[in-house]
Formats: sequence, C-alpha cells, structure tokens
Amino acid sequence: MARKARQRISYVLPLANSLGGHRLGVNGFAVDRNQSILYSGGRDGLLCAWDLDLNLLDEPAFISDTVASHENVLLKNTPSTPRWSFFRRQVQAHTHWVNDIVLAQGNSALISASSDLTVKLWRPHAEERSLPQTIGLHSDYVKCLASPSPHADWVASGGLDHKILLWDLNGSGERLKINVGEEGNTAKGSVYALSVRGSILASGGPESIVRVWDPRSGKRITKFVGHTDNIRAILINQDGDKIITASSDQTVKVWSVTAGRCMHTLTMHNDSVWSLYAEHPQLSVFYSTDRSGLVAKTDVRGSSDLDAGLCVAVCQENAGVNKAISAGGYIWTATSSSSINRWKDINTQVELQTSDHYRHQRVASLVSRPRVPSPSQPPTSTPANGIARTQIPPTCVLRLSNTAPYFATNSRDQDTASLFSATSTRKTSELITGHDTVDLVPFHTLPDESIEGQNGLTKHVMLNDRKRVLTLDTAGEVMMWDLLQACGLSLYSSAFANQLQCIPVKSFGKRHLEDVTPEVNTTESVANWCVVDTRTGRLQCMLEENYCFDAEMYADELELEEAIDFREDQRINLGKWVLRYLFADLIDEEIRRDEAYRKWLFENRTQGRLQRTNAPRSIQVPSSSFPKWQDSPIGLGLGTTPRALNGIQRPPNTPGLSIGVATPAIPVPLLGTHMENHLPTTAEEEYELEKRNSQQSRPRSSNEKPADYFSAGLVPPSTEISSEGAPSTPSEDHEDRAAINSPTAEEKDRAKELSSSLAKKFRMSFGSKKLGRSPVVEAQKPVVPDEKSEVSESSRSSEHKEKVVEDSFYGVIQKIRYAYEEQLQAEPSEPLTSSVEPSLPNDTPVLKLPPMITVTIQEDRPDSGGVADVFRGTIANLGAEADRLETVAPTWLGDLLLHNQIPFKETIKVSFVLQPFQDRLPSIASSDGNSRLNANRMLRARKILAYVAERIEPQPEQPDPIALRPEDYLELYCQNQIVPPLTTLATLRTHVWKGGGDVMLYYKANGRKQILHAEQYEKAADERQSNYSAETGSSRAF
Repeated sequence: MARKARQRISYVLPLANSLGGHRLGVNGFAVDRNQSILYSGGRDGLLCAWDLDLNLLDEPAFISDTVASHENVLLKNTPSTPRWSFFRRQVQAHTHWVNDIVLAQGNSALISASSDLTVKLWRPHAEERSLPQTIGLHSDYVKCLASPSPHADWVASGGLDHKILLWDLNGSGERLKINVGEEGNTAKGSVYALSVRGSILASGGPESIVRVWDPRSGKRITKFVGHTDNIRAILINQDGDKIITASSDQTVKVWSVTAGRCMHTLTMHNDSVWSLYAEHPQLSVFYSTDRSGLVAKTDVRGSSDLDAGLCVAVCQENAGVNKAISAGGYIWTATSSSSINRWKDINTQVELQTSDHYRHQRVASLVSRPRVPSPSQPPTSTPANGIARTQIPPTCVLRLSNTAPYFATNSRDQDTASLFSATSTRKTSELITGHDTVDLVPFHTLPDESIEGQNGLTKHVMLNDRKRVLTLDTAGEVMMWDLLQACGLSLYSSAFANQLQCIPVKSFGKRHLEDVTPEVNTTESVANWCVVDTRTGRLQCMLEENYCFDAEMYADELELEEAIDFREDQRINLGKWVLRYLFADLIDEEIRRDEAYRKWLFENRTQGRLQRTNAPRSIQVPSSSFPKWQDSPIGLGLGTTPRALNGIQRPPNTPGLSIGVATPAIPVPLLGTHMENHLPTTAEEEYELEKRNSQQSRPRSSNEKPADYFSAGLVPPSTEISSEGAPSTPSEDHEDRAAINSPTAEEKDRAKELSSSLAKKFRMSFGSKKLGRSPVVEAQKPVVPDEKSEVSESSRSSEHKEKVVEDSFYGVIQKIRYAYEEQLQAEPSEPLTSSVEPSLPNDTPVLKLPPMITVTIQEDRPDSGGVADVFRGTIANLGAEADRLETVAPTWLGDLLLHNQIPFKETIKVSFVLQPFQDRLPSIASSDGNSRLNANRMLRARKILAYVAERIEPQPEQPDPIALRPEDYLELYCQNQIVPPLTTLATLRTHVWKGGGDVMLYYKANGRKQILHAEQYEKAADERQSNYSAETGSSRAF
C-alpha cells in the first residue's frame, strides 16, 4: 500500500465578531444582473456577495449603436436618489489569494481560481448552504478564468504551471488540457490572461505572445507577437474575429484574427495596463485600468478609424486597479484596499467641450461620428461630484494613440511613469501643434459609494515564548495574540471575551511593529511547534508531524483558572495540548462510537459474527508448561519469545530529568514503540540520582538505555529484569498438563529439526541456557503436529490478510476494533474495556477555544509543488464530520487523540561542563577528571544545582521538609552572569552563552548554608589566590 502524502493541520484564529466583507485587497468581480448581485473575490480567500439594490436589466444607453439625445453627461438610467449596497453573504472558499472569479450556468454557479492551486465552484443560491467544491487542481498558482457564455457548462483556467485546463461544471472533471509550455519548446508558458468566445480561446503571459487555441481540440490556431511585456488582460468580440489585449508595456492592442496582425496600438495609458472589461458585443465600448489607479473608458462607435474614437478618464483610484466592471450605469473598481468603490459611469454620447479651432481641425481632418449639439439653454443635469455638467470637459479626454488628432494632456510625470515599466520605450503623449497643454483631471474625483471592508493582518512576529504573536493590520494597529487561547482581547467585547475565556492580551495602538517587539519579548528559547502565516489577513497556525511536538513549557508557568495538581517540573507539550482541544468534539464522538461498538460486539459474540467461514467450533491445542507472560511480575516472562513492537522504544510523555556523562556509550537494542497513555513519574520524584560509578557498575537490562539525566531515569527495582529471572520450577498445574500432552520421540525430532532451521535462518539459538529454562521445562515442551501447524499457519496468514488497516485516522480505529475481537474470542464472557484513552487534564489542561475557529487539513502534493485542502470545518462541527475526518485525517493524529501517543523523535540535548568556581567546592568530576555532561535542552538550572548538591555532600536519609533547597544556597554562573533557577539549558545557550561548543557552567555557595568538607576547599582556594596575587601583583576575579 502506498504511503499517504504528508499532511498538515492548521487552525485560523477569528479576527472579530463584526460584519462581513473583505479583509485584504480585491482581485476579481462578477455581476448577476438578474438578481442585482455583485460578487467579489479577494486576497483573503473570501468570496463575497453584495446586494446592489439597482435595476441592472435595463439596456444601458451605450450598448446601442444608435445615437440618442442625452442631455446629461451621466447615463440616463443613473438613479437620482442614492441606492446603497449592503452585505449579503460570504464564504471562506480558499486558503490563499482568489485571483479571478466568473459566473456560469445561468449565474447559478460562481467559479473561483486561487493561488492555493484549486479551482472551486460555489452555488450561492442553493437551498443547502455548503462550502465551495473543488472541481479542478493545478500544479501552481491559478491566475485566470474564462467562460464562453453566461450559460456555459464549462470554464477554462490558466496558471503558472504552463497549462490551460477546461473543467466540466457538472462533475465530470477535466475536459481538456493544453500544455502551453510545450508549445514551441519555450521555457516560459505561464498563463496570466484568458478569454474564450465560441470556438476561439486566447491566452497571454510573461512571454508577451498572444496564443489563439481551439477549445474543442486543444490545438493552436495562431499567435500574435507585438507586445514587449507581460500580457495582463484579453477580450474577444462576439464574432471571434477581433481580440483586444492589455499589457504591462502600457499599451492596448487590437488584433484581427482574420488578417492575423495587429490593427491598432492604443497608448492612452502611461502605466502598466492591468485589466479590460467590455459589454459591447463588438468591443466598441470597453474599459481599461492601470497600475497608477486610472480608469479609462473608450468609445469607438460610429468612427471609421479607431483613432477617431473617444477615450475619457472616468476616475482615479489611490492604488492600482486590479479589476473593473460596469453595470446599470455604474463602475465598480477593485484595488489593494479591502473596500470596493462605486463610480457613476459617463455617457460618451454627449458633445465634447472643445474650442472652435480644435473642433474645426477635427472635422476637417477626419470623418467623425455625429455628436449631439449642446442646447442653447442646457437643462440642469445631475451633478457629478457636485458639478452640473452637460459636456465632457477637455481635461478628462485621453489621447488614444500617437496619431490621434485629440488634444494632449499632461496625464502624469514622465519620470514617474517610466519607473513603472522599464521595458517600454513609448513616450508620453505629446502636444499637437497649435494647442495648449492641459492637465489631466478625471471626470470623477470621489466615488459615488464605498463598500467598506475590514482590517486584515499584514505582518506578524512570533515572540520567543512561541505562544504569543504580535501582528500589524491594514489600519496600522499592533495587536498581541495568544496561540493557546486563540484570540486577541481587544478584538472582542468584554462579554464575548469572557465567553471565550481569552487571556489578557492588549492592543498597542498605531505603532511600528519593530518598536513594540522589544518591549514585550522575553529571553526564552522554545522550540518551534507551529508555522504562523497572515497571507489571508488572518492569523493561521500550521502544525506538521515532524515539528509540532517539539516545544514544551513547564506546567508551573501556566495561568489556569482551575487549579491542577501537577508534578514537580512537569512539562506540557504545546502541539499536543492544542490538538487535543481542537478536536475535542471528535474525541467525544469517537468515545461514543467506541462504546456502541463494544456493546454491539459483546451482544453478538455468540452469533458467530467474529468467526471465519467454515471454522470449527473448537480446536484442542496442547497446553504449554511455560508460565504465561501475564503471570510475570514484569509483564513479559522469559519463558516465551517477546514479540517486537515495531522496533522502536519511545520515551514517556514527560521524560525524566536526568543528567548523563557526555561520553560515547555502547548502543543498546531498543524494544517496542508503545508509549504509555498515563503520565509517568519522573526519576527525581521517586529516586535519588545515583553517582556515576554506581550507575556504571549496576547491571542494565536488555531494554534499558544508558544513563541520561533527561531522557531516561533510573529503573525502579520492581521493574529491573535479571538474567536469572526465569522460573526454575513450573507450577504443579503446568506439570500435570505437560505430562498429559508430552510429545512423542518422533515429534521431538521434528521439533528439533524445525528449531535448527529457524536458528540458522535467524542466527539465534533456542537453547535452554540462553533462555534461562530448566531441563524440566525443556523436556516437557509440547509440539503441535505438522497438520495442525499448517492449518494454524494458514489461518493466521488469511487472518493477517483480512486485517489490513488503512493509513489514516480510521486505521487507528481498525486496530482498536481488531483488538476487541481478539479479546472477545479469547475470553467471551469478559466485558470489553475501552482502548480509547485520550490525554487527561493533568497532562493537557483544559483549553476553551472559540467554536468558530476554522480547522483545515492539508495534504502535500509533490507533483504540484504545493498543498491542497482535503478537509475544512470549524471546531463546533468536527464531531458531526467524524466520518469524513476518519477518512482524510492522518494516522499520527489518531494515535494522539485516541491513544495519547506522539511520534518518536530523538531528544535534543545540550552538552555542558560543570565545575566549581575557583575550586572552592568539591568537584563532581569522575575519577578520570571528566566533568562534561549533557541533558535535555529543557532542563532547568535548579535541577543542575540539585545534581551538584547530591554529589558534593551526603544527603540525609530522612529529608527535612524545612531544609533549604539547593537553589537557595548554591548559585550557578555562566559568562560571569548568575543564572536564574528557572532558566533552561536552551535559553542559557541562546541568550547567555551565545556560542558553540560546550557551555561552561560554574557553581559556588552563597554562604546561606554550611557545606560539609567545604572548609578545606575554601582554605586551599584562598592559598592559591594569595600565591597568585603575590606573583602577579593582581587578583583574579570571577
């Protein structure tokens, strides 16, 4: 069975209990004219729906090619009374930027393309509100979408993976794949822009080539070369014979498909052109936007030449316009801001406000389309930004191209414009001889309406304690978050915060993030256990198997509402703690299902459901004279061969705090991978630390690791395994059974041959001496006949094949249920006890997390170079999603939640040298002078002082409860700095030692307690100090 791809679990902290809307910039628009709904997709991964409260079904005046008498420069169907948009609905569709959206299937389906590699379909009008479903997957960012018509049942998507993919919207998956990168063997092939109409599909990208494809066969029809920079937007007319493209080279080009060449190059923009939009079937009226924020409207209806058309600067945004869309006499613009602005559209049918000289020159030079003359007494028109206008002022007009007769405007500074596009050599429009230069003033200076967005997070800093994060939002406010409590206090009302049990974190106001960080950071060194990201405007924490269990914190550092009796120096695993309560509802559901399954299994134990087909009712198997392993006081007798438990010995949940000599040790075989479900006691709680010479002389069992002060404490006497541990005389009951079932001589010979062959195969001996068996036991060993052995092996083989478990969360449940079945077959009358044992509150204290936190399970896709979501839900509904989670969740999560087991990982240790300061106290070094030790990086300084105290003076047999602790009368120094007792070795190395190699530590007495035999060391040290001062004339200082 192929191993499952690596998976990660992430949770997103809720921003605020506020109204809906985008948190970051908006990248895409789609409008439903029938329902008067505007859809938007943003960089926060959201899809939002807005009710416009407008009549969008009336045909706008500019759609018709006939010229009507329009006295107002604004479109006639612009309502005189204000109409305000309001929030309708939103859905967190993606975990990365939404780059484009499009409506299809009669506006009933909204398709979105995202940088999370997915193409998703959302049905906002469905009766059952469900999350968007993934209909396609790319191997890199998906940048654009295109639909052939509003009622089409397929869409095309293009991305940075050099592919154009056609997706069926009815669930059939991929229809067609076009490998753009293979075409012409070009190294470039990313798709930034797509458009499709009828049997024509056009694509563009960074190689500045417009490629035209047949969407039915995927073959290339032609290509157009002419742009000098990235192609950002493409339009195709209804007949499929004209294509308009926009590029970062600051030009808009018009191509003829039939002629196969560029017909016109429009230069009305002085910056990178980012988007195009048109409703006119022949593209005679279209809108274009650029990086400087300019929105231009071009109207070439009734003109024999494109240069005779009209281009008007509608409005100027404060940032680059990613997308613009027009409907109902309005224009909506999307920028890097979370707000959406609505502008009134301009009626380009009205007369231009120009001088007589220019009007005469224009009429004489070109056959222009007729314009409606201004009436002698123009009626009062609807004000545009407070100004009543019946003509388009010359300051709003843009020159379409370098050959256009329109008067020029100083649209932007030439130096500033050249900075945006270094590849373009086109100059700013120059003046026409005989006309004065005018400054460009867009028709609208203020939007008609602004749909306000929310403040999203843009930057973050993880503090040294690895549980607090500082963030900066789009409003410039610095906030502090606690990842273990999953909220920021100032984002919620006080009542809401009390409900969520948030700990006190605060807002620092509008300040620089770099200024706040030193004020709140601490000198700690904690291993990284999660990756924090703010790319969608929210704080997202991602946990992976290989690092999420690395960080620990001491239980006495927690601020808990309920007092819990922790052990001394007990540590809490941060990743385990968070995961335990993220999936608390799932654990409760699995406990309920486990109880129901055990009940059902026990009630049906007599109905033969647990037996294989045609199995005999009973099989007589000769009993063994060996003691059962259950009868052994250590849980595993030496009378039988121990079964391996996957070949790995895992440490307990909270390893013992033990110090070991940092010298090479003889490797010892490791047995088993089982991890205790309870919290084991540390070595310091039950046993005193032995001296090294006693540890070296003490016999070590086969499954015992070398002495290590942090990862392995001393083995209790009750669990020591002696080589003489096998019973020398079996019980009387065993002797009777062995006598009855004693094998014949022929069976003994067969058993001897079998034993010999197995011994050669596995290179091991089954002799009685190495197993510690007595001759009596060896002589009474029963042997099963060959026929029964074959049947038994066959049944075991078939049973093994049937009991193949899945590599997922459900595989852990399968193992539990198989164990129930085996237990019930062995002892049918005994009730089944639950094997689901999650961690207890004294191991993982209760966390009260907000129920609206989003939990996501993602899977690595090595072939696609990214990750894909396989599950998304909230904490509140994880229990209801148990069936789906069992299928997609990883195995290690099941082991953690149901067995309280974490994956094995080698403990990170720190080596240090421990010496007395100026030899004023006895040395702890061994007889060979070795004082180099190592211990877990989380070992506290007070444990080192306790280690020193045990070795420099004898400990009393009966501890005095009021006696001073070692940290009260001993001090530890590093780099001439006193080390606080609660400082860990990791913090010591990172913030005090600040270097490589072994950490040098010195211990000394502070005089609060008289240490036995210390006088002679003090006297010798004073003598050495005096001699040194006499020789050098100076004294040494610590």
